[in-house]
Amino acid sequence: MGKIVAIVGRPNVGKSTLFNRLTQSRQAIVDETAGTTRDRQYGKTEWLGNEFSIIDTGGWVVNSEDVFEEEINKQVQIAIEEADVILFMVDVLTGITDLDQQVAGMLRRSKKPVVLVSNKADTFDLHPQSAEFYALGLGDPYSISAANGTGTGELLDLIIEKLNLSLDTHAEEDLTEPDVPKIAIVGRPNAGKSSIINAFIGEERNIVTDIAGTTRDSIYTLYDKFGLRFYLVDTAGIRKKGKVVEDLEYYAVIRAIRAIENADVCVLMLDATRGIESQDMNIFSLIQKNKKGIVIVVNKWDLVENKNTQVIKTFENAIRERTAPLTDIPIIFASAQNKQRIYKILETAKEVYDIRKTKIPTHQLNEILLPIIENTPPPMYKGKVVKIKYITQLPHTAIPSFVFFCNLPQWIKEPYKRFLENQIRKQWNLQGTPINIFMREK
Repeated sequence: MGKIVAIVGRPNVGKSTLFNRLTQSRQAIVDETAGTTRDRQYGKTEWLGNEFSIIDTGGWVVNSEDVFEEEINKQVQIAIEEADVILFMVDVLTGITDLDQQVAGMLRRSKKPVVLVSNKADTFDLHPQSAEFYALGLGDPYSISAANGTGTGELLDLIIEKLNLSLDTHAEEDLTEPDVPKIAIVGRPNAGKSSIINAFIGEERNIVTDIAGTTRDSIYTLYDKFGLRFYLVDTAGIRKKGKVVEDLEYYAVIRAIRAIENADVCVLMLDATRGIESQDMNIFSLIQKNKKGIVIVVNKWDLVENKNTQVIKTFENAIRERTAPLTDIPIIFASAQNKQRIYKILETAKEVYDIRKTKIPTHQLNEILLPIIENTPPPMYKGKVVKIKYITQLPHTAIPSFVFFCNLPQWIKEPYKRFLENQIRKQWNLQGTPINIFMREK
């Protein structure tokens, strides 16, 4: 892994604002509410030909009323251990606080290179106030404004120097493939999305609690084990619009929806103790609308009593009835808590990703489908016979796309297109992937 820089500090000093500026993104949610950031958020920064990773962390707190305090602090400590250089952010407007003193003490003990960043110095008149931070014993404070960018160039120069990277030569190129698949873990709040990712990677990468809405940012984690390589994307739970009351949750849901839009395959997490509900179907429709591959995981299977083949069959049938006509979706019964069948989820997601690239030879399509179409032709329209004469698959498409050439394409309606899709799915393995069907005039 390349060089890593962690941004740490107490809540509301501007860590996520600086993270977004350095990564030139809006990846991290920024809000005046203390405790907005919870999980570790990773991003890439490039400066003068050098590339390194940035970690945004939650604000360090002690003895607060925040129920996530212990988990957030644990994430901060992990980030400090991972980092090569630490940016310790303080607020020039409020000066030194007890929490700043505690974080400074922890950083001195870490023996890691630390850059003391005095944020919110939006005007040069405020720069002299940074002198107060010499008392923390961490060297010269660097005055910046993460909000308007003042001083961030000099800060990046210093980071490069601390990382022992060259200012005038290009850093080693990023060896990760640009087309690494993205697997988004989506679902309602408390379905076990963060737990399953922690189980996959074998560490507490994301905060897990029983409280709905724990995850806010969409967290990207590179998984590279057992011959599988892709990004796992943990997302916020998606609730019904009417139940979203906080601005923070609204932005978290928007990021979850964006994660679906950017993903290649979505793993839809269901809660085994609740079954498939209307909100699960809303998320399923969102995945379908965006033409993404899908794997359904029934999590918390360890909590179901009287498990047997009949119960599994009943559960499966209930899901397939709700997701019809797309009935060949892989369904996996798993437990993030007990790590039951979790590797099968990854294998299946990779399989669905590969299926999206399926190419069916034209001669096979015509040899198999034309006789079926002849036996069950499209309905006549105003006394005219609609005839399909030739079928081919379009090359270079994100999902399998088929063109049916016929004499009256405008008169073939959705029910018959669904019939054709079902026939294609019966003949070839396209499980979990959407397909496109187009009608063109011969």
